[in-house]
Amino acid sequence: MSVARVGGTGHSRDVQTVGLTWEHSFEVAAVLTAGGGLLALSKNKLARNVGAFARETAVIGVLYGLWRLAGELSGASTDDAYRRARWIEHAERFLPLPSERSMQHLILGHRTVMQAANLYYAAMHMTMMLTFLIWLFVRHRDQYRPVRQVMAWTTLGCLLVQLVPVAPPRMLSGFVDTGRLTDQSVYSHGLAIDQLSAMPSVHVAWAVIVGYYAWRISPSRWRWLGPAHTVTTILVVVVTANHWWLDGIVAVLILTGVAWAVYGVRQAWHTMRAGRQSASESGTKLISVPEKVSTR
Repeated sequence: MSVARVGGTGHSRDVQTVGLTWEHSFEVAAVLTAGGGLLALSKNKLARNVGAFARETAVIGVLYGLWRLAGELSGASTDDAYRRARWIEHAERFLPLPSERSMQHLILGHRTVMQAANLYYAAMHMTMMLTFLIWLFVRHRDQYRPVRQVMAWTTLGCLLVQLVPVAPPRMLSGFVDTGRLTDQSVYSHGLAIDQLSAMPSVHVAWAVIVGYYAWRISPSRWRWLGPAHTVTTILVVVVTANHWWLDGIVAVLILTGVAWAVYGVRQAWHTMRAGRQSASESGTKLISVPEKVSTR
């Protein structure tokens, strides 16, 4: 456990940070990759499936490590982070959306609602993504790889932007840190990564991924749970003052660009492979046609 002071002049806070460091995350990912690679050589189908899942889990480990690393690299310029947050607050006046302050006032004074929102913010982000990926891996394996690629590249894109520190609303005057108010703050109980990486919101990006692909891929009547998670997450991150509207908007723009790129590249690759296969089959047919022998 370590204690870090976050905030600029008039905004300093002591934050306990506990959990895997980025170095340990990469080490765990390396072990999972190596173990998964060995299991891939097994003749047992179950062992190969476990190995494949271990390698996919390693991807999550790498992303988590990069998240920790980005937090360390971006947490230096706190004064700039607060200045950017105020700029965002002013810029959002031109958006046809209610202010974060008015949204938060809807739950202030309702302790049970605040506790539920704080719990959802803390518990459902990683839980829903892991549940979604496991479901996709087990039930819709053919769809798993492209969706995982979209998730991974979107996360990396968000992390690159997060290298520029931006303070969340709860750190500015006029907002309430509902997590601290109800003693549920993840930033005081072991999950503090970096509090100045509000822009863009990985919470929103992941929630939109889960919602969109669950609705698109699943034939079940329960597929509405995906979009419900998306809407709930967007509302929760705003009313708890953990993110600005623009944090989510930028995250969705990154996700959209990544999704188009991933599926465009995959389509081009499949088209190229199909063309090569067709040409190869045509060449094989020409070679296999026997020459006519004259009987004269």
